Amino acid sequence: MRSPSFIINSLTTETRRHRERQSKSIKVKREIPFYGFTFLLLSFRFSHSVTLCLCGVLLFLASHVSAQRIAVLTPEPTAQAKKYASEVSDRLSTRLKVLDDEMSQAAFHSVKVESPMNLSARQAQAIGDVLGCDYFMLLKTGTLRRSSFAKDEFYESFVTAFLVNGRSGRLVYWGLKSFESVNSAESERLLFTSTGSFTTEIIERLGNSRVLDAGYKNATSIEEMPDAGTATGINFRPPMPYKRIKPEYTRMAYYYDIRATVDVTVDIDRSGAVKAVEIERWAGYGLDESVIAAVRKMNWRPAERNGRTLPMRVLLRYNFTKIEKE
Repeated sequence: MRSPSFIINSLTTETRRHRERQSKSIKVKREIPFYGFTFLLLSFRFSHSVTLCLCGVLLFLASHVSAQRIAVLTPEPTAQAKKYASEVSDRLSTRLKVLDDEMSQAAFHSVKVESPMNLSARQAQAIGDVLGCDYFMLLKTGTLRRSSFAKDEFYESFVTAFLVNGRSGRLVYWGLKSFESVNSAESERLLFTSTGSFTTEIIERLGNSRVLDAGYKNATSIEEMPDAGTATGINFRPPMPYKRIKPEYTRMAYYYDIRATVDVTVDIDRSGAVKAVEIERWAGYGLDESVIAAVRKMNWRPAERNGRTLPMRVLLRYNFTKIEKE
């Protein structure tokens, strides 16, 4: 995990194989380690090696998701949120190993994070370590009375979810579902009918999670900002954007009155071009995407040391809060 190292002005910034051939049969024993677990695929007899390989792949894909350990958490444990989480857990338990709710909640609260729905990758990784899970999901539900110029007063029931890789601390999925009706009872009923489709979507995401998480890994060797007073900080000039671009506070964030911070690391090459952008603290509601879009539009003066440009990684921080329009 890369540590945050810089602030710019107001931007508070596999597999072992062993084959034994006896007469015309083939026995295959494969062990696949994944996050400390080993899965043993039973031996099968096939007349053709291609068939063997295809069946092995299908078995792996079938077991990959079901082997995962997941915790379903409600940072704001209202009766509605707990009921929704319980129904989701029951559905997930047919495919995954769902951790005990009370133990998971206790372990989660022991980490003591200030904004559980606005975690940094480092905080999320710490939570995953305490829970001992492969993934954890944060759920928040609510029912709001709304009004607009377009229609009469109505009620909206919603659920928002953050699905997090407990090993890397990276956000795998964020989603929101909402349901409107003329009364709160009906909007809540519609909300709870969504648990089936919601669970299916989560399982599909988990099936691709290894690919998704690998996308966050940046193996490029790049220097991070030196600390003031260190040897690497002598004759050093930090990178600086020629023009700061303010990320948009999204309509969705405004609608749900979101106050959050997004931290992002930016890799800037010798020419000042942005080469990689990675979210280190995520917020959802389109704010992460808004930050990425803004950062990628920036032109930078590259970092220099002793008059020579060099690639550099910096951390930017954006604080979002709702401002009422006059």
